[in-house]
Amino acid sequence: MPIIKVENLSKIFGKNPSQAQKLLDEGYGKEEILEKTGNTVGVNRCNFEVEEGEIFVIMGLSGSGKSTLVRLLNRLIEPTEGSVYINDDNLSKMSSKDLRDIRRQKMSMVFQSFALFPYRTVLENAEFGLEVQGIDKNKRADKSKEALELVGLGSFINQYPGQLSGGMRQRVGLARALANDPEVLLMDEAFSALDPLIRKEMQDELLDIQERMQKTIIFITHDLDEALRIGDRIALMKDGSIVQIGSPEEILVNPANDYVEKFVEDVDRSKVLTAQHIMKRPETVNIEKHGPRVALERMREEGLSSIYVTDRSRNLKGYVTADKASEAKQNNITDLNQIMETEVPTASLETSMNEIFDMIHDSPVPIAVVEDGKLRGVIVRGAVIGALAGSEVSLNEDHRNDSDETVDQ
Repeated sequence: MPIIKVENLSKIFGKNPSQAQKLLDEGYGKEEILEKTGNTVGVNRCNFEVEEGEIFVIMGLSGSGKSTLVRLLNRLIEPTEGSVYINDDNLSKMSSKDLRDIRRQKMSMVFQSFALFPYRTVLENAEFGLEVQGIDKNKRADKSKEALELVGLGSFINQYPGQLSGGMRQRVGLARALANDPEVLLMDEAFSALDPLIRKEMQDELLDIQERMQKTIIFITHDLDEALRIGDRIALMKDGSIVQIGSPEEILVNPANDYVEKFVEDVDRSKVLTAQHIMKRPETVNIEKHGPRVALERMREEGLSSIYVTDRSRNLKGYVTADKASEAKQNNITDLNQIMETEVPTASLETSMNEIFDMIHDSPVPIAVVEDGKLRGVIVRGAVIGALAGSEVSLNEDHRNDSDETVDQ
């Protein structure tokens, strides 16, 4: 069930937004509307839902509207039109008092600038949101200490922001947001000001916290690698509009248009693609009814140098090589058990390309993709190379291998 629902949300900056909206309806673009009306389209009729416990990343280049959009979600910026729901509450129609309560209790925000008070201690900074709510001093101290422990700053509670590194100051900002125990955490370019190594540490920290707390997080970034790394789903924006929403894999493998395809063309696919995206349908023989002769014939037909063996329920048993099957045929051996290799290189559906690349380098046979003991697919060396190069043919298609590929495998 979605915790956040956004319907036709728009923001037009300028003196005559209705004129700009009319031109939007007529199909004019952002630049044309600015030229004709002097109005700037910040966000153009965005629609999406965010599920409870998901990290939903909104990303785009500078000027795409992503930071405006996140501020529309909690009405730091008033929308020109459209609605934002948190659960069943329509934020767009709330009174100022109710909206303040939502911001204090249900939606916390972490900014790119750390926004810490320099003359308050780490603990006092973390307590600030609870202090504003009028929470008892002892209770807010306890909650803030828990949040600081969560981000690894439990021993720094009496330090001041000026005594901390940039990454540590950002952790204080994150702890301050978490201390409120919000339903939704809004993070606007939260790690963008950090050095690359510290940024990666903060991404890891966020994923660790999410695994433990299962917060609903809306994360804004201009960095595609960051979006792919932490997002459960990604909304990609251009000129105020959302051009595609999908999982990291969907956006990388099935870009919605030329803009998205161009956007993702330089991504390191090995960090995103998994076994299920590059596996192919396996050729198999059944250990309960087939022998070496059938295995050898199947390999000859398909141009394979080995073949996997399963039972009637597709449970993986092992594999047989063409050499072993040929030898068994000459010696009148009829039982696959006598020639089958049981040490099988396996991967799960979610095994990353990086791991597969290491596995397949020295493997004499294709990698078996297994789920609950059942053979779901196989991965050949050529598919890995093709996927890394961006070859569409290697992604989830039932394709035949070239002879040099299958002989090596």
